[in-house]
Amino acid sequence: MAEAFSTRTPIGHMWLREHFSLAGPRPYTESYVVQGARRIEVTGARTVELYPLRYATGDDIVANLRFALRYEPIDLGTLVDALERSPDVLATWVRAEPTGSYARRAWFFYEHFTGKRLDLPDAPTSNYVQALDPRRHFVAPRRNVPRQRVIDNLLGDSGMCPMVRRTDRLEAQIGTHIDAEARTIIERYDPAILARAVRYLFTKETRSSFAIEGENPSPDKTERFVSALRSAATFSPGRDALIRLQNAIVDPRYAATGWRDFQNFVGETTIDFREEVHFICPRPDDVGDLMNGWMRMAHRLLAGGVEPVIAAAITAFAFVFIHPFEDGNGRIHRFLIHNVLSRLGFSPDSLILPVSAAIVRDQRRYDEVLESFSQPLLEAIDWRWTSERTISVTPPTAHFYRFFDATLFAEYLYDRVVDTVRTDLGEELGFLAAFDRAFDGVRRIVDMPDRRASLLVRLIFQNGGRLSQAKRDRFQELSDAEIALMEGVVQTAMRSE
Repeated sequence: MAEAFSTRTPIGHMWLREHFSLAGPRPYTESYVVQGARRIEVTGARTVELYPLRYATGDDIVANLRFALRYEPIDLGTLVDALERSPDVLATWVRAEPTGSYARRAWFFYEHFTGKRLDLPDAPTSNYVQALDPRRHFVAPRRNVPRQRVIDNLLGDSGMCPMVRRTDRLEAQIGTHIDAEARTIIERYDPAILARAVRYLFTKETRSSFAIEGENPSPDKTERFVSALRSAATFSPGRDALIRLQNAIVDPRYAATGWRDFQNFVGETTIDFREEVHFICPRPDDVGDLMNGWMRMAHRLLAGGVEPVIAAAITAFAFVFIHPFEDGNGRIHRFLIHNVLSRLGFSPDSLILPVSAAIVRDQRRYDEVLESFSQPLLEAIDWRWTSERTISVTPPTAHFYRFFDATLFAEYLYDRVVDTVRTDLGEELGFLAAFDRAFDGVRRIVDMPDRRASLLVRLIFQNGGRLSQAKRDRFQELSDAEIALMEGVVQTAMRSE
């Protein structure tokens, strides 16, 4: 870098973080004042914004709040923590600028997220201002808040409110219109082929979802999860519905009757039988409030107005971070992706996009995006092992799960949705159409029993258009000339798709 870190003066969110000694993950965008021109440094998903000296705010809470609201994507955890520590400063600011847009937004964030009311009259008549800048964030449909004359366009509420930054990558992914591409693909195929593909894709999604967790499900477990997936388009995320879903997809011995009432974590046992902790789940005392906030957020997102894949990412990942059950959290997390995509009309009618299959193909990246949340959390949370080898967590920690940046999760899920449309959906429908064409062609050459013809076509497909010599003896009733003709029709069918 051009300058030593010591020459950089934090500003905005980073100044508030340092001034109030705030815990929690660092903002994805950090701003500093430096000697020299305005410039940006990007490292992976993190951005450092460097501003010339004329932007300096000094040790002034209001000036740094104003800078954060004006120039930066909002890091809600930092902002709310800072506002909660400075109510008198905030009230003085609002009295001095009762119609000021930044003062009113800060006032809204304070009262909305702390539940505390400042000793201030309602804002005088003025234009409404948006809580989140839609140039920097993906936002929800407007809800007017007359007290501050602010438009509440948050993706959630005080109980659960992830943020998604408006990145070039997400804009490009949305621009692919992959939902329309999926519909264009399926319109090319006969309804009978679609019906067969639907059955296969539901099973493929189920097996892949278990594979992510390293499981090979029994036929009974597979069927129970397939049945659950078929209800995704009508599922409404409430407490009782989630408990019924969990009961349906786990071993009955681990069926929940409510939210978990014990501290849990995600980890693995090392070679010397020690537990290595990867992720610490919310304290059991916090689960109820977090799930109430999650359910309100989920219903707000299902009402529409937020890009469907982004809504699915927020809903699914926020759920798995809360981890409200002892077992089944990961499968429900992936079920919720389909729930949102189906309810918002993104997935084609009656069809499922086997996103889990695409995750299996890129599970390393899946683990990386999960760690982008879990690793900073491990550093922020005060926890210890108990004498019973369980985890004890020192409060407060609930806000770490309420206010997280979900941008990376949205980007990752979009990649997987694009991949599953162009790979799983396209290939499966293409294979079935080619198989049917090859099957009909083989039957025209020799009127074989269906099972024999189907086996022959499958073996030729599996060997790239030729019947292998090792399998030739299984069809001794056919002449070499007939086999050659059949190979030809199969190859033609394969080329056509």
